[in-house]
Amino acid sequence: MLGRFPALAGVDLDVEAGEVVLLRGPNGAGKTTLLRVCAGLLPVTSGTAEVLGVDLGQDRRAVRHRVGLVGHGGGLYDDLSVAENVTFWGRAAGATDADVAGALTRLGLDGRLRDLAVARLSAGQRRRTSIAAMVARRPELWLLDEPHASLDAEGRDLIDTLIRDSVAAGATVLMASHEDDRAVAVATRVVEVRGGTTVAPVDGAVPEAPRAG
Repeated sequence: MLGRFPALAGVDLDVEAGEVVLLRGPNGAGKTTLLRVCAGLLPVTSGTAEVLGVDLGQDRRAVRHRVGLVGHGGGLYDDLSVAENVTFWGRAAGATDADVAGALTRLGLDGRLRDLAVARLSAGQRRRTSIAAMVARRPELWLLDEPHASLDAEGRDLIDTLIRDSVAAGATVLMASHEDDRAVAVATRVVEVRGGTTVAPVDGAVPEAPRAG
C-alpha cells in the first residue's frame, strides 16, 4: 500500500527457475514495488505470494537471505570501505571470505578501490559495489532494479555476463529496466507492468525491442 492506495493491484506472475524475466513499464507502474515484495521487504496485504517456496504472507523474512536485491539506493554504508560493505552484506547471507573475494574480483573492485570509503566512490563504482555485495551472497533469486544504471559500456557488458552466468549456475533473475535493447537481449521473457498490474505480453517469446525513429 502507498498511503490508502494499493501499490500493486492485479499482479499475476509465475516465474520458473532459470528464467530471466524483464519487467517493463513506465515510471510509477509498480516494478520497483514488485521487486521489493519479492525480496520480503514489503508486506503482502491481499492475495497470495510465494517466493522460493516461502509464503510471503506468513513469513516474508524467511526469504531474505536467499534473494539478492540491487535497487536504486544501493544499500551501502558510506563510512565503510568497499570491501567492508561487501563483507557485511555477504556474511548476512552466510557468504564466506572466498565468496567476498571472488565478488570483489569479478566486479573489478579488488585493487585500490577495495579499501576506499564508499562516500568517495563515483556513481558507477557505487553500483559495482552494490552488485558485488549481491554476488557475494550467491542468491537463488536475483532482483535487479535498473541494473545497468550509472555503469559505462564495460560495466554494462559485465552485468549481462553476470546475469547469464548466474542462470547457468542455477539462479533465477527478475529485473526492471528501461534499457530495452540491452535488457531484452539478456531476458528470456518480458512482462509489462502498468498501473500496478501485469499485462500482455506475460508469456511467450521475448518481443523485439522498439526501435527509435
